[in-house]
Amino acid sequence: MTERKPPGMRFESWIDRQIREAAERGDFDDLPGAGKPLPDRGSAYEEDWWLRSFLSRHEASADGMLPPAVLIRRQVDELRETVRGLSDAARVREFVEALNTSIRASWRAPDDGRLPVKLVDVEKVLAQWHEDRAAAREERPKTPEVPAHAGKPKRRWWQKRLSQTAE
Repeated sequence: MTERKPPGMRFESWIDRQIREAAERGDFDDLPGAGKPLPDRGSAYEEDWWLRSFLSRHEASADGMLPPAVLIRRQVDELRETVRGLSDAARVREFVEALNTSIRASWRAPDDGRLPVKLVDVEKVLAQWHEDRAAAREERPKTPEVPAHAGKPKRRWWQKRLSQTAE
């Protein structure tokens, strides 16, 4: 806006004139997204649309906004999938002990939305982890048996023909 509204002119007509003059000058021609449809047009209005778009733009998770008790509860619920990716029993034990430490800390400092979370039994988690690893080993496809002639290079048709003519 380069000038002030003249006295006696309505705001709406003054703004409309400013927009029309800018369009005539071509100020809106090279804007990003020109000629493309508006995003989310026709979808239902959501009150937290700005938060969802912020999280998707920054590829962030909404977990940081959750209360600590809910985060701990989620970790307990996803424990089996989490420890499945660990390589040895010592790491599984360390992970579960750290989770139990955070559960104890949440008991000492309760927040408003307190959720009851019980300690995780380390031995049960280890037993389940061993069962999952054994099941994964059984599901793995067996290596096919190698035929006896697999070590010898295959002769091509022209090699066979050359050896027949040489004889």
